[in-house]
Amino acid sequence: MMVVVAAGTNRIDPYVIPALDGVAYGLLVFVAASGLVFCFGVANILNLAHGTLYAIGGYTAAALLDGGWASLALALAVGVLAAGAAGVLLAGLLTPVATGNHLTQALLTFGVALAGGSLLVAGFGPDDPQVRVPAALEGSVVVAGHRYAAYRLVFIVVAAAIAAALYLVVRRTRAGMLVRAAVDDAEMVACLGVSPGRIRAGVLAAAGALAGAAGVLGAPIIGPGTDTADTVLLLSLVVVVLGGLGSMAGTLLAALAIGEIQTLGVALLPSAAPFLLFAAMAAVLAVRARGLASRWRAT
Repeated sequence: MMVVVAAGTNRIDPYVIPALDGVAYGLLVFVAASGLVFCFGVANILNLAHGTLYAIGGYTAAALLDGGWASLALALAVGVLAAGAAGVLLAGLLTPVATGNHLTQALLTFGVALAGGSLLVAGFGPDDPQVRVPAALEGSVVVAGHRYAAYRLVFIVVAAAIAAALYLVVRRTRAGMLVRAAVDDAEMVACLGVSPGRIRAGVLAAAGALAGAAGVLGAPIIGPGTDTADTVLLLSLVVVVLGGLGSMAGTLLAALAIGEIQTLGVALLPSAAPFLLFAAMAAVLAVRARGLASRWRAT
């Protein structure tokens, strides 16, 4: 944890930086988890390989980033395409069980996750690789009298833009209209000549692309490493459940809350920090069993 002295004062304020870190962490979890929301809310697929899609982006960043802007653009493009292609492949594997029960889907995607994780470790090695950000973002900037990592501040802005873009895509585009229609009445969408299978494949590809983008951009924050896929999957499942299945707004709110719990919890209650996340989840579900929201919404 970074503790700095506020400009113009002599007192140490240990909570501003953790609070900013919580925003960055929460937005990263939201971008990663939004793909899982699409998978479950639209395609009705319980995808336990979602963390592996994030790891693809993370390892891509570690392999391609060399401290330049061009390498960041290349890593982002390759990570999005690779994770999106993995999503399409996953859609093909899930076709026989797409209309089955979630237990079968969970078993299949869990097997894919294990195989994918083993391939990534075999390809990149068991050690956690170093990730280089562009040289211009390696330093820090002053925020409200405190020095804060420049990359994390830029990431907050980029992730907020991605969240706004998701809202516009779902609410203002034809693709978003079909997504919302497929949630409300898949049979009617099929009657209009749009294949539910194509929508499902498109959703899984989009979910993979989102996870890949999150993996590249979030590599300096979470991962990549041998446990990155499991960590991201766990956090994504938590925010999806807390936010309400199919609710993007609820997922965003839950992700930001989890980010603050994770970072401020370490600053305020370090001994209890490992348990705060699950205690908060239990408390929310005890009060509102269906999460913060209970149906697909983009607001």
